[in-house]
Amino acid sequence: MTEPTFNNSGSDNFYCSGSRPFTIMGIDPGTATVGYGIVQFTPRDQFEYIASGTIQTPSTMSAGKRLGMIRADLMELITLFKPDILSVEAIFFFKNAKTVVPVAQARGIILEVAASFDLATFEYTPMQVKLQIAGFGRAEKPVVQQAVARLLNLKEIIRPDDASDALALAVCHARMSHVVDTSMKTATVIKVAETMRPKRHRALKKT
Repeated sequence: MTEPTFNNSGSDNFYCSGSRPFTIMGIDPGTATVGYGIVQFTPRDQFEYIASGTIQTPSTMSAGKRLGMIRADLMELITLFKPDILSVEAIFFFKNAKTVVPVAQARGIILEVAASFDLATFEYTPMQVKLQIAGFGRAEKPVVQQAVARLLNLKEIIRPDDASDALALAVCHARMSHVVDTSMKTATVIKVAETMRPKRHRALKKT
């Protein structure tokens, strides 16, 4: 497991009177690499980046041992960060059956661990995540990564991609949950989409 990248800002502005913040852990499943990202969310539509990173398993390990490693590391992360909710990428479509089987196995381990901690778990497709984060369901990965960084008030996008994808899943759940004020959510999505939507005739500008 890579060392988590933490938010060291020490900001006290995240807590709002009259609203209870809760912690969401996003999980991007895989066998070789599992991405995770933790955000704290306060209605109405206020986010704070907590930490992110990856669980990486050696290719020399057997499938069973790799899954065992994912399980042990994920349990350690949940114990450390104490999330209220897990947001996991759903298996939607894979062209390669060799890819979908390991991902499905890793997802099974993730769901089992969540159940052992009695954590509520929600699943979202990549298109749902892109729609909630960037404002359109077929947004390209760099656009989504920039939008995640912008929403979390980060100066740079999170690396590696697996960790950034996991953060997007966490933010997606907050935006799709009923605790988000609808008007605020819509306004923020439109603002991000207008800012981050790439022009087809030119490269995406750096922020």
